[in-house]
Amino acid sequence: MKPSFHITACCESDKGLVRSYNEDTCLVNNEDRYFLVADGMGGAAAGEMASSLFRETVIDLFSATPRHCLTRESVQELVFECFQSAHARILSHVEEEPAHEGMGCTAELLVFFDNDIVIGHVGDSRTYRLHNQRLNQLTTDHSFVQEQQDLGLITREQAKTHTLKNLILRVVGSSENLEVDLIGSTVEPGDIFLLCTDGLSDMVPDEQIEEILSYDMDLQVKATMLIDRANYSGGKDNISVTLVAIIPP
Repeated sequence: MKPSFHITACCESDKGLVRSYNEDTCLVNNEDRYFLVADGMGGAAAGEMASSLFRETVIDLFSATPRHCLTRESVQELVFECFQSAHARILSHVEEEPAHEGMGCTAELLVFFDNDIVIGHVGDSRTYRLHNQRLNQLTTDHSFVQEQQDLGLITREQAKTHTLKNLILRVVGSSENLEVDLIGSTVEPGDIFLLCTDGLSDMVPDEQIEEILSYDMDLQVKATMLIDRANYSGGKDNISVTLVAIIPP
């Protein structure tokens, strides 16, 4: 079944106002209909390498898989394999370069198939959907504070200032085994999907993100506005944004 819509997309990454380097990466591939962000950790060289290894792994695996050969089930399998292969490559790199121990990345990978999407998610980067001018977070953070929220031990407001808010429980490349969240969603004309690192979500409230995405303006302008807003709020981390808009044919 051919999609009943067109896609327009863009991405932008910025080092922020505090960091002297950028460990984030983002990617848009309209032809093969996959989109990503990744947030590296482990120091300037290692963090940037971890996020780059994730991006390169996705490119390699999609390039080796003809689009016309994909089915709904094989798209899910391919998304899963992207995370697992990147995970293995990072662990292998650390074996060769022990000084880079602790490197890894959080990541979001969104792939279209027909009129649906599949999202792969690990860590505290996020994927949102703007539908009918309302913003919904599609992913759940793999973090200590999110776990505490889910248990009812702290509130959402307490999580924002918690001393362990940066403790991530699931990272590509950080442990022997990697669990990957696979999330499916339908798509409707007018939707906008936002993939972002925590440099945006930690600095800009959801209400402001919703407001910017709802503006009637070019998608690239919205991406720039989101990054500018994060920097205006302090720019304490690298900021990466990938936007994907669903356009009626």
